[in-house]
Amino acid sequence: MADRQVVYTHGYQEPVLRSHRSRTAQNSAAYLLPELRPGQVLLDVGCGPGTITADLAELVGPSGRVVAVDASAEVLEQAAAHVAGRGLSNVVFESADVHQLHYVDGEFDVVHAHQVLQHVADPVAALCEMRRVTAPGGVVAARDSDYAAMTWYPEVPELAEWLALYRRIARANGGEPDAGRRLLSWARAAGLEDVRATSATWTYATPEQRAFWGGMWADRAVRSTFAETAVAKGYATLADLERISAGWRAWGAEPDGWFAVLHGEVLARV
Repeated sequence: MADRQVVYTHGYQEPVLRSHRSRTAQNSAAYLLPELRPGQVLLDVGCGPGTITADLAELVGPSGRVVAVDASAEVLEQAAAHVAGRGLSNVVFESADVHQLHYVDGEFDVVHAHQVLQHVADPVAALCEMRRVTAPGGVVAARDSDYAAMTWYPEVPELAEWLALYRRIARANGGEPDAGRRLLSWARAAGLEDVRATSATWTYATPEQRAFWGGMWADRAVRSTFAETAVAKGYATLADLERISAGWRAWGAEPDGWFAVLHGEVLARV
């Protein structure tokens, strides 16, 4: 539904997709993996560049299949190329709106969404649709980060500035950056009753991890839809964003640097 669309805060620029391509089923959907078996039909909502999708397709294949959907035609092309490069033929890619999925009731055994509900205007309606297309006995799985719960060391001031700016922009765009803590309440509001709520973290503490995470966010601070929106709405200047970017690089160079991202997770049986 057009009035439920929001601006995707991150965008699809290279630094954003660099981050998304680091995601795997193991580091981003471990809570779901015990539910997967060959022969299942799985819907991957907001598939991004397809790295998690490919892992899920391997786990339900070769007799099972995956339908992977995203709002961006460009990122769907990248996902299709990634899946093809993995030698998988049991995935189809389609454009879809999670608020109004064009699938019949009970079509899927598993419906999965990673880092999606924080970016939609009506997460309860999205979960209702995810439940609708899930077969009886199947599962709905969602995982979202919680920005207010992100924590780091040392206390680089520019990272606190970045966090406040990101949360402001995400809400201005119609999303909820602190979605992780809300997933259980959203699932219950969507009528899901058999719900298991868990949490997990990404942690960046080795030199290699700091270089990746700090460098990626340093680039995203100045080269992403987030950055464009910050300037367009008057929330920050280019000089502010350059300072935040430098702060990320300074954090990444800290030998004691540590950053943790908390995720909320819900697994609901239909």
